[in-house]
Amino acid sequence: MRERQRRVTMSDVARAAGVSPMTVSYTYNRPQRVAAETRESVLEAAARLGYAGPDPSARSLRYGSTRTLGVVLGEHLTYAFDNPQAVEFLAGIAEVCADRGYGLLIVPTGAGDDDRDRVTAAAVDAYIVWTTTEDDPVLAAARGTRRPVVVHGGPAVEGATLVGIDNRAAAYAVGREVFARARRPAVLSFPLDRRRDSFVTTGIDPATVPYPVTRDRLAGYRDAVRDLSLDWERVPVGVCRTNDEAEGRRVMRLLLEADPGLDAVAAMNDPLALAALREAPGPVRVSGFDDAAPAAEHGLTTVAQSLREQGAACAAAALGDPAPDHRNSWRLIRRASTTVR
Repeated sequence: MRERQRRVTMSDVARAAGVSPMTVSYTYNRPQRVAAETRESVLEAAARLGYAGPDPSARSLRYGSTRTLGVVLGEHLTYAFDNPQAVEFLAGIAEVCADRGYGLLIVPTGAGDDDRDRVTAAAVDAYIVWTTTEDDPVLAAARGTRRPVVVHGGPAVEGATLVGIDNRAAAYAVGREVFARARRPAVLSFPLDRRRDSFVTTGIDPATVPYPVTRDRLAGYRDAVRDLSLDWERVPVGVCRTNDEAEGRRVMRLLLEADPGLDAVAAMNDPLALAALREAPGPVRVSGFDDAAPAAEHGLTTVAQSLREQGAACAAAALGDPAPDHRNSWRLIRRASTTVR
């Protein structure tokens, strides 16, 4: 076997360029401190020798920082690019990372027994965790690294920073709007727990739901139903495996099979609300959540919130800034979808 070629080092480049190793280091890490002619000479010598630059792992050891934020999704990796809420949230994180010279590492979990190891092995300075449950092992794994942890949407756990809106209050406001003249209301819901079972049921006690965002929105809808003198125990809830439109249409059909006469649907996001509008056989009052781009186009009553701003707040908090209070950073948007009689 041929002897493995020795790795080119910073000292090799320094000798070839006739400068000190410190000058080579500055060329890559602080180029503003090196004269243009010297910098060009160093880069030419590096290219000639095949030197790719400083070893990132060695740099991390030296400075005690990877300058990378980790985002723990709890979803399939494609969720980061397919789900409009996730896209907005990640864009806010990326904006802060770009401004501060940080990288961004997406850590998908929920696929197997190695989730904890995937989280703890991530070379990151801090974690941002997409909403999950209190008993999620990846949340415990992230906290166990003693690196900063910021949780979006919940749960609120000791040693981690929480960023998110008051989902219960927002759901109550939109619930009052969509159920105002209803006699047969229904809910199109996010998954209840990490099993992600899909079904239709009635009489859900929100306090038993592990996912905090789902729990709080169900509680808000229940509060609205009761304030309107309707019976929450009789309200059908269609629980979706995922929160995309295709799944929403499938579960909406199940809701209509359970109650063909339903006249109002509160959906936990805008894609699910659009699914309800498209599957409804006649006039049905429908509300969404998030005020995504298609909501205005389809006249959808919804709750507006900026997931981009919340993503930026999570990133800033992970980097040590005070976490702004986003609990009241939402507003009700009334449109034609709740004016159906």
